[in-house]
Amino acid sequence: MNSMTPQMPMSCQDDLADHLKPDLFRALCDPSRLEVLRRLAGASTPQTVTEIADCCGVHISGVSRHLALLRRTGIVYAEKSGREMRYRLDCNLVSQTLRGLADALDACRAACSGEKT
Repeated sequence: MNSMTPQMPMSCQDDLADHLKPDLFRALCDPSRLEVLRRLAGASTPQTVTEIADCCGVHISGVSRHLALLRRTGIVYAEKSGREMRYRLDCNLVSQTLRGLADALDACRAACSGEKT
């Protein structure tokens, strides 16, 4: 960085660090997981692994592995329904996380350029 480039204030760096969650972004970087999320986002009811696999062109064992990773990151949660597990996307978590990141980036951009937020 040269001396003419504005430095990002430490408060911006700290705020961004609070929103940049590697596990979340790692979970979102796989095209098959994104397809699973798309299916869950469009579903009006929780979905079984079989229902999700039917739409996604991914073998049921692959869908199960993707769902396990998505559950660990909190993006998806599971509900027991009889003998089946049904999965639902936590839209609030995803939208709040991404909205928080966007707000933090906007605040940093404004701080670096001297804009008022």
